[in-house]
Amino acid sequence: MLQVISLLVENKPGALMRITGVLSARGYNIESLTVARTLDPTLSRMTIVVDVEPSLRAQVIKQMNKLINVLQASDLTDGPAVLREMVLLRVRAPMESRTAILKEAEIFGARVVDSSVEGFALEASGDPEKLDEFIDVMRAYGEIEVTRSGLLAVSLEPKKLRLSPPIPTRNEALKTKEVVTTE
Repeated sequence: MLQVISLLVENKPGALMRITGVLSARGYNIESLTVARTLDPTLSRMTIVVDVEPSLRAQVIKQMNKLINVLQASDLTDGPAVLREMVLLRVRAPMESRTAILKEAEIFGARVVDSSVEGFALEASGDPEKLDEFIDVMRAYGEIEVTRSGLLAVSLEPKKLRLSPPIPTRNEALKTKEVVTTE
């Protein structure tokens, strides 16, 4: 079963590697991963979709919360959340089917981002299932190329974020110990 995990992490080198390393070491397949800086340039937000047995979902969140650089890990799979994905699609089609392509794009809320003699480049966002349907419809018009963003998610829970400080590394812990003992 797919699990949607939202992570707030320190924007530091190696954070992504540690997170994906924990998942791959346990044999979990990452279906999609998106990451970008937040309004605070020292923090990043990650959305990871992982194929995990339902009985192991809580354990995955606990493992994520123990990682260095992870400030908060949340399971958004069943809770109230907005989940969206974006697709960029290029369709090569003959001139006579151009009007139909534009009508279909409008039905799916897609917009034309580029047009050429060969066809269109379209952009659509929404639920992954809706985008799957959009791609299937566009296949009927000609040769297509597809690029997907991966899932983005934001929780709609009314609770505030509780940020816990990152777990100090061994070197940081030793430095803190030295400062305390020398004072």
